Amino acid sequence: MSGSAIEVKPGIYWVGAIDWGLRDFHGYSTELGSTYNAFLVVDDHVTLFDTVKATHTEEMLWRIGQVIDPGRIDTIVVNHAEMDHSGSLGRLIETVHPERVFASPACEKALKAHFHYSGWPVHVVKSGDRLNLGRRNVSFLETKMLHWPDSMFSFLEEDGLLISSDAFGAHYASSERFDDEVEAGELMHQAGKYYANILNPYSPLVLGLLEQVRNLGLRINMIAPDHGVIWRKDPGRILSAYADWGAQKTREKAIVVFDSMWHSTERMAEAVGQGLLEKGVSVQVMDLHGWHRSDVVTELLDSRGLVLGSPTLNNGMLPRMADVLCYAKGLRFTGRVGAAFGSYGWGGEAVKLLNGALDEMKVQRVHDGLRVQYVPAESDLDRCRELGHTVAKAVLADSR
Repeated sequence: MSGSAIEVKPGIYWVGAIDWGLRDFHGYSTELGSTYNAFLVVDDHVTLFDTVKATHTEEMLWRIGQVIDPGRIDTIVVNHAEMDHSGSLGRLIETVHPERVFASPACEKALKAHFHYSGWPVHVVKSGDRLNLGRRNVSFLETKMLHWPDSMFSFLEEDGLLISSDAFGAHYASSERFDDEVEAGELMHQAGKYYANILNPYSPLVLGLLEQVRNLGLRINMIAPDHGVIWRKDPGRILSAYADWGAQKTREKAIVVFDSMWHSTERMAEAVGQGLLEKGVSVQVMDLHGWHRSDVVTELLDSRGLVLGSPTLNNGMLPRMADVLCYAKGLRFTGRVGAAFGSYGWGGEAVKLLNGALDEMKVQRVHDGLRVQYVPAESDLDRCRELGHTVAKAVLADSR
């Protein structure tokens, strides 16, 4: 175990767990690990908001024990039933015997399906319901499908603290607990990666939620998500970023994503990238030998252009490209422009399949696709640069 319980506001403590070794989360690479955040409020009713992954139960109980005897907890609020936040709930209930457990209607159903319990003192709360803890009041806001049907926010009104479940978080293991204690660029990159890989499919709901929060007039001065650091210096920064990501705002940037067998498609990709650069578009050329699927979609988050390249293998595309496209399709990016290219030996079906994938992802294709047999000649590379010019024109046109 590392690090003590941290007081985030008077009488409110972070008592979660740090998962330094986590490297994969549902196919999303977590190269910095993660945290499972839980928050203890010491009031007339000692209340724990969220728990941690089952493997980290002892770590959470140890941190709680630094503040109070865990047996004093009489109230538990479950904002989200996913097992990285509720996995230790059964053990905790057996240990502390709380008087009451609060959850949204959908969360109550999910908890029953997860734990098959009987006799737990679960009470349902809905948007607009309030809970008095003594000196503090908590108001609840259901956030359905951000990113599960059961998700909920808890707002501690007197403290201006929003406990935001899986929204506004990042998979980011750190000995620091607050946004102003870590490098800002890396933090925003990890927050963007989290959004791209988990929340992007629900972008319309994100925008609706932000509007709802504005209309409620909540005086938020700190946001405490269930993963990553706590936003205390500038919570408006992550709110603004979510507004941009939810609106699918992009910049004059394109990614060229490719896989290659004998470097022919690789040479084509480099030429396409050069063509984009020549027209003033920022480019990331991404060889799938080294880029993980989750990092590809992270780069796509602010990219207006998406160009795909693969040689043909067994009348199809290379497996790594198929993997990325299957993954990206479910994340439902919108408002992109793009094209496809590839090399082949005889059949040459890969480009047609890539075009179909772009269409399925609702990417506006600006080219019918470029194929080169075997090894590209200089004239073929010229055509690749011209393809880059064509995509660049569409990227720049969409920015006006």
